[in-house]
Amino acid sequence: MENQKKIWKGIVSMLASALCVCFGQLFWKFSESTLCMWLFLGFFFYIVGAMLMVFGYRFGKLSRLQPLLSASYAISILLGFAFLGEPITALKCAGVVVITAGVVLIASGGKE
Repeated sequence: MENQKKIWKGIVSMLASALCVCFGQLFWKFSESTLCMWLFLGFFFYIVGAMLMVFGYRFGKLSRLQPLLSASYAISILLGFAFLGEPITALKCAGVVVITAGVVLIASGGKE
């Protein structure tokens, strides 16, 4: 039971890292027009994401936790749609389904 809590700390940390990195990159995209504020905010989120990633590695195997960062691809599609008005196509939706299924299978598979 204790080991399961430890694993979930790693999983949640890696997914939070992916989310922070995506927001950091989104803010970098915003810095095209107004450099300073968005650029520094992007670096802040990127650094927080990196720290969460390092923290998460303490709670599981690299081979299980590292692939969870691929959730950032799905998050980026949603952020692009919500903040940049980028279209979500059927092909992108299929990609998100495949990525999400892979993340769930890796996160839930095997014993630590």
